Amino acid sequence: MKINVVVLAILIALPALPQEPQFAPGGAPKAAAPKPAAPAKPNFFGLAPPPDPAAVQRGQGLFVASCGFCHGSSGKGGNAGPDLVRSVLVLHDEGSGKEVGPVILNGRPSKGMPKFTMTPAQIMDISAFLLSLSQGAVNRGDYKILDVVTGNPKEGKVYFDKRCAGCHSPKGDLAHLADRYDPVALQSRFLYPKTRLTPKGQTTVVVTLPSGEKFSGQLGDIDDFSVSLTESTGQYKSWTLTESNGIKVQVNDPLKGHEELLKEYSDADMHNILSYLVTFK
Repeated sequence: MKINVVVLAILIALPALPQEPQFAPGGAPKAAAPKPAAPAKPNFFGLAPPPDPAAVQRGQGLFVASCGFCHGSSGKGGNAGPDLVRSVLVLHDEGSGKEVGPVILNGRPSKGMPKFTMTPAQIMDISAFLLSLSQGAVNRGDYKILDVVTGNPKEGKVYFDKRCAGCHSPKGDLAHLADRYDPVALQSRFLYPKTRLTPKGQTTVVVTLPSGEKFSGQLGDIDDFSVSLTESTGQYKSWTLTESNGIKVQVNDPLKGHEELLKEYSDADMHNILSYLVTFK
């Protein structure tokens, strides 16, 4: 009895021997069973793995045909249906069809939504499409800016010559402008050229006293009663303004023209001007 126990212990301790390959009836070795694929991990934003593009494409066709009238072709709401891109139900579904499927098959009669007859595969495709929409709304890193150069450069030149040529020149300060900035950056710069924090964007002022003495610097505050400035040395000065003390104030705001134009631009004006600016090479 003791010997049997020892032998059994030895057998248990021995490493498992490699098994002989199994052969199919025809003599060829059987293919090893494929290992299950590791589940995809959520991305940086904590979202479910992106859906299969082919399923998204099929789901888009089904969605537009069956659901687009109420929910819009992009799922953001249409004639009567709510926005599905930010729907809690869609977010919880995560492309599984478990949350979306019952709503599609049963409808929501109380809210005017009819039921649809669809196969499980079709429901999964629609679920994949809705998941792609919700992920696209969250993951701004995948956002692609469309072509913004859609205007008429000739019309842009007419506007530029009329409203901008007094301060800017295609062959002067704006020479080779389009070589330095891409169209998107260029559009941003001509609409919002500088911030007030940059030296070129700061408003300056010249204060002339009755004696003729002048002081200049960055404008602090100005109203009907006083004006203040900071000189280049950092010295702060202020004066009280009255009708009788003879102090003259001249304000220079380099962004005033751009801010005034921003209130006047039509959409066509902005596109036309940009189409003209991209020719400055």
